[in-house]
Amino acid sequence: MINPPIGVAIAGLGFGESVHLPALSTNKDLTALSLWHPQKEKLESACKKHNLSGQTSWAELLKDPQIDAIILATPPAPRFELALQALKAKKHLLLEKPVALNAEQVAELQKLAINQQLSVAVDFEYRAVPHFMQAKRIISSGAIGTPWLIKFDWLMGSRSNPSRCWDWYSQEEKGGGVIGALGTHAFDILHWFFGPTNSISSLLSTSITKRTDKEDNIQREVTSEDVTMAQLQLSSYENESLIPAQVTLSAVAREGRGCWLEVYGSQGTLLLGSDNQKDYVHGFGLWVSQVGEQLRSISPDKDLAFSTTWSDGRIAPVARLQGLWAESIRTRKPMIPGLAEGWFSQKVCDKAKESSSSGQRLYLD
Repeated sequence: MINPPIGVAIAGLGFGESVHLPALSTNKDLTALSLWHPQKEKLESACKKHNLSGQTSWAELLKDPQIDAIILATPPAPRFELALQALKAKKHLLLEKPVALNAEQVAELQKLAINQQLSVAVDFEYRAVPHFMQAKRIISSGAIGTPWLIKFDWLMGSRSNPSRCWDWYSQEEKGGGVIGALGTHAFDILHWFFGPTNSISSLLSTSITKRTDKEDNIQREVTSEDVTMAQLQLSSYENESLIPAQVTLSAVAREGRGCWLEVYGSQGTLLLGSDNQKDYVHGFGLWVSQVGEQLRSISPDKDLAFSTTWSDGRIAPVARLQGLWAESIRTRKPMIPGLAEGWFSQKVCDKAKESSSSGQRLYLD
């Protein structure tokens, strides 16, 4: 017996329309049925373009019995309340990150999802990128031995233009800032590769302190951080020893070097990185050396390769995660990455902000 595809609605017309919607077209177990956006004119334009129905009312969307699952790709601030209502309506979810504004909200969603027996995915798409998956295999195999030092630099320039408008990203209280944009991914990658964060000491700063609100042409204060430096101790999966890790994030690094992870271990070194500022998935390379060797380039194993190459590199890993989500819905097995991973990443983000404010090293419970 062939199961009909799972009916999916997409909430949000930014990343949702440009990445999630084309990714859905590659998944035979998922089908896009509807779009949601609070602005009627913008919604109607997108629905016409993609030949889909649409809703400006969240309550009405949740009443639709054909919609089994929802992809929530809105800005962070409304995400928690929308997700809460969707879970109460018994809809499976795929959430963009940050999942919510703090770890307590993520925990509340997790508890409700478990009670409702619903699958909730979190779009930590780097877990689905071949070079990252290959790096995970190499680290788990013990090829570089015990990690002695981890250095993670993510230096981007997307917010380096002072003329860029003031918006939700400029507001810490709405989930804006480089921690939500990059830190959520960075901390999840470290947890996936090495082990959970034991403690953190951090410094946050705002380089561009005012931006112009395009609605009224008034300059407004930027309350979110655009630079973060953090020193972490990770509890190793291998032997529970503490691994020192340095994380530097920036959204204002003009001609920044991109995303680079360096791992120095007892038996070797691993480098994973890309200087591509336009597409944060295409362009990654992986290099490994063992004691006495020079670094050598490593290609991902064939079973990790994408079946389709897209001009927008983000689509392929998102499609892969969507496929895992569909499988989780079908089999009722827990989704990884899901709310458990989202909760722990968000907890580290929360502690990073708290540490910067207090000037103290903080330990995770």
